[in-house]
Amino acid sequence: MKRNLNILLISIFVAFASCSFTTKSFDNPDKDKLLMQLVTYLLEQGHFQPKDFNDAFSKDVYNRFLNRVDPYKHYFYESDIKIFKQFETELDDQIQNFDVQFFNLVYDKLLTRIEESRALYADILSTPFDYNIDEKYQSDSEKLDYVTNVKEMKNRWRKQLKFSSLSGYHDLVSEQESKQNDADFTAKSNQELEEESRASILKSLQETAVYFDDMRREDWLSMYINAIAESFDPHTFYFAPQDKDRFDAAMSGKYEGIGARLQKKMDNISITELISGGSAWRQNKLQVGDVILKVRQENEEEAVSVVGMRLDDAVKLIKGPKGTSVILTLKRVDGTIEDLTIPRDEIELEETYAKSSVVQKGDYKFGVINLPKFYIDFEDINSRNATSDVKKEIERLKAEGMDGLVLDLRNNGGGSLKTVVDIGGLFIKDGPIVQVRSTGEDRRVLSDKDESVVWGGPLVILVNEFSASASEILAAAMQDYKRAIIIGSKQTYGKGTVQNVIDLNRMVHNNTNGDMGAFKFTTQKYYRINGGSTQLEGVKSDVVVPDRYSYVDMGEKDQDNPLPWDEIQPASYKLWESAIDYETTIKRSKDRMAKSPEIKLIDDNARWIQSVRSKDLYSLKYEDYDSELERNEKESERFDSLKDYTTNLTFESLPYELPIMEKDSVFKINRKRWHESLSKDIYMEEALNVLTDLNRTLKVNKLSALKD
Repeated sequence: MKRNLNILLISIFVAFASCSFTTKSFDNPDKDKLLMQLVTYLLEQGHFQPKDFNDAFSKDVYNRFLNRVDPYKHYFYESDIKIFKQFETELDDQIQNFDVQFFNLVYDKLLTRIEESRALYADILSTPFDYNIDEKYQSDSEKLDYVTNVKEMKNRWRKQLKFSSLSGYHDLVSEQESKQNDADFTAKSNQELEEESRASILKSLQETAVYFDDMRREDWLSMYINAIAESFDPHTFYFAPQDKDRFDAAMSGKYEGIGARLQKKMDNISITELISGGSAWRQNKLQVGDVILKVRQENEEEAVSVVGMRLDDAVKLIKGPKGTSVILTLKRVDGTIEDLTIPRDEIELEETYAKSSVVQKGDYKFGVINLPKFYIDFEDINSRNATSDVKKEIERLKAEGMDGLVLDLRNNGGGSLKTVVDIGGLFIKDGPIVQVRSTGEDRRVLSDKDESVVWGGPLVILVNEFSASASEILAAAMQDYKRAIIIGSKQTYGKGTVQNVIDLNRMVHNNTNGDMGAFKFTTQKYYRINGGSTQLEGVKSDVVVPDRYSYVDMGEKDQDNPLPWDEIQPASYKLWESAIDYETTIKRSKDRMAKSPEIKLIDDNARWIQSVRSKDLYSLKYEDYDSELERNEKESERFDSLKDYTTNLTFESLPYELPIMEKDSVFKINRKRWHESLSKDIYMEEALNVLTDLNRTLKVNKLSALKD
């Protein structure tokens, strides 16, 4: 597929070589047109399953965009929708003509309606709510019609704000009741608590208003483009320039900057976290809570004020190449003003990377590797990546005498296809890992060709509903080889598609329109080596263990337009040769799960959570609201024992981490929290039980072989 993408890129470059727009403003029509050209070309020529641009497609884009910009029907009136509806079946023509007339119409009206809403909610929140009135709040916007006049709009806002305020008021009342016996406590009247609750809601809305004020036309246009993109499938997406930077950092686990996380409240941008190991953390002068007033580059004399600046723009000023420095003018927590020069460096996001632990269970020592993502730096494939890190952790665990390995892929949403093939190769001698197919082309089998096996012992893979894409490829391959036992949810997420990301700037000759961003689009589907697809169906665990999300719809099959399931011919592969009795081990695990009172309780909890989440009609009467919460709290008490569950197992860091902990208190705290969570993890406990069974059958079978 890489060869085909290169051909596609070349043809695109030729097609756009004559495009040389000279207007530099982002908001100019030429840039809009160019962006639409690039995106529609990629969708038509590169998407795995191209669609006809027809009236049905137009209606889909129309509905998606309106749902994106006004999901709760708090802005647009029925009269607005009547105007918009004239374009419901014309968007396909506009899109093919690279025309954004419909977007402009909606955008202009939306800004007007947002401004009007500020006066509405300010007026509503200036008056006390009466919580004795028996009325209902409908939270599911799909069951609501667009309002016809200002009075109806105000009433819609009133109910939503009353519901939010009721929740806050109830919390304040409950908190006050819990402090009644405190000697120094002064009680407030119900009127004061109600006023405090309304004030809190108004403050939140004012902060949201700042967020809206920071949004530019390009941000709203991105929503329109993604309404078009996601009409093809849920994973096709346009990245505005700042979004592409975040995507790259997430995929590689690193970026260049000072290593601080920021947030904006009202006009102030402040430090919320220092990333462990980053240059600001090492320097130890920047503090959480410091407010950034100005930013100056080391080679410039003038500082730029960031007060009131959009957060993304401030981040751009602070980030920069490794080896350079940035000067921040800070307002410290104590009110003093200070200039601080901070060197920039390559910042590694530790939470992205693989980590390992050891645990003694009976006569056996087991290793645990948690892999949050299949990460790789596409710009530097020789740099740190998931394959090299997992291999390194396995070698370290082997040095500690590991008897079995748990690879934890829970909540791992995927990543690089190359990386998952390479990681699969760590556990088998050689052979296929996954099959991929592009539209109109024969399947390709991606195989591990390295005959070395880094870990050939007992292996368990943990998954859940959020294990997707590359996680599913690895789990499926190991399951098909009978190389590992898969423990977890009934099935994984069910994403069986492959996406490629193209930098749109590479497609334009002599671009004078500024950064065009990037486009991620589905180019292939992947299949198990047994020929089946994981699309929609996911990977079914060998041992099913319920969790709190077991009955909540959140997989690929629950998206509104996923690509269909299908299958192709299987690849040629041989089952893993082992003295381990997998079938008996799986049966024992299932028997344990069936007899476990905790597992039964987890399943009950999951069913209760599903019933709570499905509720969409709420009483705005305090007495009814309080009664319902009380019923829920009583029901939830049934599940309190799950919070106290412990395995009595002790998880420890490998020796190489101990010196790091001495120098890095944040790293030490994070590892301690992880180890504590593992010791309370019933799923991890069962994975270790399975490894124990596998080792015992392995030992028995080896003894039998020696006697023979």
